[in-house]
Amino acid sequence: MDKDVYLKANVLVEPLCNQWYAWSCLISPATAAMFIANSQTKTMKSFVASPQVHVAALKNPAMVGGPFISYGPDRAGEIKSLLDKTNTEQAHMLKLADAIHELDATLAGEAKGYSLEPLYEKVPACLRGYVELVYDINNNPSARFIEALLYSSPFYGQSSQSIVMSFMNSDRRPFVLSTPRLIEPGELQLNVPLADEGLDELFRMQYAARPYGYIKERLGVRAEDEELFSSFFTLEEPQPLDCYDGEGVRVRYFGHACVLVQSREVSILCDPVISYKYDSEPARYTFADLPESLDYVLITHNHKDHLMLEVLLHLRHKIKNLIVPKASGSSLADVSLKLMFQKLGFRNVREIDEMESIAVPGGSITGLPFLGEHGDLNVRNKIAYLVALHGRSFMFIADSNDIDPLLYEHIHHVTGDVDVLFTGMECEGAPMSWMYGPLMTRPLMRLMDQSRRLNGSNCEKAVRIVKQFNFRQVYVYAMGLEPWLSHVMALNYTDESKPIVESNRLVKYCREHDIISERLIYKKDLYL
Repeated sequence: MDKDVYLKANVLVEPLCNQWYAWSCLISPATAAMFIANSQTKTMKSFVASPQVHVAALKNPAMVGGPFISYGPDRAGEIKSLLDKTNTEQAHMLKLADAIHELDATLAGEAKGYSLEPLYEKVPACLRGYVELVYDINNNPSARFIEALLYSSPFYGQSSQSIVMSFMNSDRRPFVLSTPRLIEPGELQLNVPLADEGLDELFRMQYAARPYGYIKERLGVRAEDEELFSSFFTLEEPQPLDCYDGEGVRVRYFGHACVLVQSREVSILCDPVISYKYDSEPARYTFADLPESLDYVLITHNHKDHLMLEVLLHLRHKIKNLIVPKASGSSLADVSLKLMFQKLGFRNVREIDEMESIAVPGGSITGLPFLGEHGDLNVRNKIAYLVALHGRSFMFIADSNDIDPLLYEHIHHVTGDVDVLFTGMECEGAPMSWMYGPLMTRPLMRLMDQSRRLNGSNCEKAVRIVKQFNFRQVYVYAMGLEPWLSHVMALNYTDESKPIVESNRLVKYCREHDIISERLIYKKDLYL
């Protein structure tokens, strides 16, 4: 078959790193090393030793999202093979992780406020020339990783990257972040680097046909895989792409924290998390409901449910400008999203700082400070957004926590009132270690960990924000309740769960004060 074909709308393409579902901390070299050493290999060793423990743990829905592999004991041999392969092929990354631990111990024991210059000789050999030793103003020592050089070092290799193609026919998808990806019948793994432009050609074929032989050759498909690969394509022409040409501004909710703001002149997509198109209920917007190009894509922060590489790689060929928060690079928890996306083949990646504005046709995009939800770590790669378009204004604050009400008072002095608020209310988030534990070089007391949770605002805090900006409309994100997000959201909310109770209270308060409000779920269109 060498006819012009389209990629079927329900083809799932999962990016992998080292046979694990790819997300940002598996891309940046230093964080990747720490996750391989402190999460992946430890989890695989545990499973190989006692697979029944993992099976038993995952019978409890509350344990989903923990360090448990979701395969049966019959797959222990395959996990053991992957563990052995990891120990061999990623030996240099395991050595890097050991070096990071060793350097931290050296600084803790020997950096006492005097010059750090003598300690450079004690930096482990594999880290020499990739770190700067620094104090903060109170003489607390640390190492700053020079990420740009690490990306050009042997510690960043594309050979461990690949994709897996399969069909998505229902919302049932297992949690992917704690389990390595073993290939099942009907699935095709291709050793394609994630920056390869062949992926752009593949995803473009969802609406623009290309010769089958071209894409087969472009992605290096083997003859023995051709029968399966060809099943992912069709001669049937897809539905026309969305094109908004109305008056004013249309706001389209795609689920979770993903919102598309459009006018005739510009399209702005925030935190892309999007469903594939297949026969399913409830109805939702999918990739097929996006325009042919996206002028601006905004990333609020570096958490797995807001920065989803699977979706962003799908959209890479559409994105004209990718806007990310500006990182300080001061710690392993604060990697440069700009560097990462550039290494992954994204073009026109721009960092935005707090209170910095970008002019767009008919308005502007302004970065706003984002407090909370990061366990009190010194993380700068997080930002909220104020989008002004054709006289209307929209504030996207993701999972910001109103820790200090004076912050929003100061912001209001600059911005004035805002028309519409979009916010999450994950007010009972996971302990800090759930997200950042593998990056830590020293153990954290359990009580400390439990107190430093990844929290957003509760009702009381959200009401303060609503009062400050005199919003006319207030919307709470679905916070992982959409069924197609089970692979990244280990949540089992009920009507009694605190985020649901608190968001219901906020919606009630707003309606009692003549503010249009609801907790969004599945899909929604607004016209202003």
